Amino acid sequence: MTEKNIILTGDRPTGRLHLGHYVGSLKRRVELQNSGKYDEINILIADDQALTDNADNPGKIRDNIVNVVLDYLSVGIDPAKTTICVQSALPALHALTFYYMNLVTTARLSRNPTIKAEIQMRGFSDEGLPAGFFTYPVSQTADITAFDANVVPVGEDQLPMLEQAREIVEKFNKIYGETLVMPKAMIPENEVQRRLPGVDGKAKMSKSLGNCIYLSDTAAAVKKQVNGKMYTDPLHLQISDPGHTEGNVVFTYLDALCTDDHFAEYLPDYKNLDEMKEHYRRGGLGDGVCKKFLINVLEETLNPIRTERAKWENDISSVYDIISSGTAKAVETTNATLARVRKAMRIDYFEDRSIIKEWETLLKNAKQ
Repeated sequence: MTEKNIILTGDRPTGRLHLGHYVGSLKRRVELQNSGKYDEINILIADDQALTDNADNPGKIRDNIVNVVLDYLSVGIDPAKTTICVQSALPALHALTFYYMNLVTTARLSRNPTIKAEIQMRGFSDEGLPAGFFTYPVSQTADITAFDANVVPVGEDQLPMLEQAREIVEKFNKIYGETLVMPKAMIPENEVQRRLPGVDGKAKMSKSLGNCIYLSDTAAAVKKQVNGKMYTDPLHLQISDPGHTEGNVVFTYLDALCTDDHFAEYLPDYKNLDEMKEHYRRGGLGDGVCKKFLINVLEETLNPIRTERAKWENDISSVYDIISSGTAKAVETTNATLARVRKAMRIDYFEDRSIIKEWETLLKNAKQ
């Protein structure tokens, strides 16, 4: 195989994408797409994996596939440069998942820190844990290897998943010969962008917690979340009180999103965020001023995204065509990998007549 630089990334279509997705992955995907450094970039809408804990509500998944693609297109994902495809429409992934399951033990899966954390977060008991959810790392390995992806952008919380994928690839290649491409992780470069908390200060944005700012939210909805729910410093009771910027969600968001140009435009009292933080720490800067500035920064970020989304919402037929053509292209790519895997495993019985020739030789030798 000729090594190419191929990226695979994706999202579970369980709802609209939010600011955490934008800061943590979407913005970076657009940068990578436009960098010219990669031969292929693939974004997988992981509806199969979303069904592992939503099997009783498949409509939720179906309803959000177009929502997710609208969010992709609105932030600048270009279907001419990036392949957008649907996981469940790629049969090769299902076959690869089954083959790889024989290369990993249940004990090893149960030790995966990411799976353990996700199980706890969703409140699954040992008796109520879906097998599909438990084997998610195997399915993810199938996704990655099917596209021959050697670069997988992930957050730090997903590193154990990729490590397990690397183990499966290594074992497969050891048993069947060099067949699969070994993937490596790409971690966000900016520490702040690795995980954006919810507006309430919780570690993760979650629809169920109501602590998200969605990319498609109206200006009024964004303002309501910031002014009404955003966690600041509970000890900063008076404007004159010294404040803490660490753990203060307003400053966490500003760390991730604002630039010096934002200060020149919306808060010229300060040259940059460092100056603003220093004033807040010594006292004399109110939360209201900080939140107003953040709202302006958010609006400058989100308004172009809303505008672009509105254009695509008026042409849903084209959105459908993008998903359909991207998935058709991915079918060819993943089928080619499956054929290569089956050949390496010597279970490609009907690709040629080699199995007949082998039997003919065996029978001939047996008669001698």
